[in-house]
Amino acid sequence: MAEVSELLMASIIGLVAGFLISIPVGPINITILNEGATRGFRWAALIGLGAIAMDFIYCSVAFAGFSGLFTSRLIRAAIELLSFLVMVYLGIKYLLIKELPVTGKSLERVEHRLHPHTAFMIGFVRVLGNPTVLLFWITLSASFISHEWIEDTWPSKGACVIGMSAGAFAWFIFLSFVVSLGHGKFSTKTLVRMSHFSGASFLVMAVLIGIRLVRLLAQH
Repeated sequence: MAEVSELLMASIIGLVAGFLISIPVGPINITILNEGATRGFRWAALIGLGAIAMDFIYCSVAFAGFSGLFTSRLIRAAIELLSFLVMVYLGIKYLLIKELPVTGKSLERVEHRLHPHTAFMIGFVRVLGNPTVLLFWITLSASFISHEWIEDTWPSKGACVIGMSAGAFAWFIFLSFVVSLGHGKFSTKTLVRMSHFSGASFLVMAVLIGIRLVRLLAQH
């Protein structure tokens, strides 16, 4: 029974995290916003699926790299402090977004070499060409494990990865549907406002992590 509740909790945490992480303005959301309005729901949804496939790989690599790492209290404390700083940074970054960002040079180079033609590959390559995604998943996975929100076991980490993919899928399908249904009426300002909501959520997570850090300092 305890194992079932552990997997359920890991799945829920992954689901919520995957959904919130997918909201901020980025290459995939911008692509879905542009392509969905002109080429319809199916094309936009396949772009999202391609992005999720590459995200799944990055996320799996990140979680696999932290097996058995948190036996040291010093490492655990350092990761908790790092995750607090990252959450604060992301929260402020997304709250201050005023317009859609410009595509990075690394992403342009990857797309130029691979020449993706299908919707699925466009989404896949756009995540592949963004190396900060892997760094973000590494930080987030380490944070989840160090705070004991999920257990450092393969079933628990696997459930979290699947939950994250499901959360991202839910957001991309929702965005694709709304954009294709609205025929271009879904404005960039709406996407920016949603990024602000995501930023506020990251700051709430930062507060929770900060409270935990203060309690740990008070105990030791």
